[in-house]
Formats: sequence, C-alpha cells, structure tokens
Amino acid sequence: MKIARHRIIDVLRARGQHVRADWIRRELPDEVDLNKHAGLLATLHLDPADLAETPSP
Repeated sequence: MKIARHRIIDVLRARGQHVRADWIRRELPDEVDLNKHAGLLATLHLDPADLAETPSP
C-alpha cells in the first residue's frame, strides 16, 4: 500500500517536528510504500494504518 508523502509531513509538522518533516520531504518519493518504509515509520512513531485512513487535503 502507498500513501502520499504529504500525509507523513503533515503529521510531523503538527507535532512540531519540522526538521524531520523537511528530511522526509527531501528523501522520500511523492508516493511512500508503507511496507518498504515500515521501519522508518516505526522510528517516527507513525502507525501506517492511521496514515492510510487520513483523508487527503
């Protein structure tokens, strides 16, 4: 399953983690494969299920 990178960035910015959000913006593709990047999401304390259910802006 893939999600839009901006969803991850939005969550990180909402948490005040702007440096991490900027890094994600630079390093990940526009469409993020949740299986391929599961370890990174876990490190960032992001639940892939929550990201997938978040409506797109």
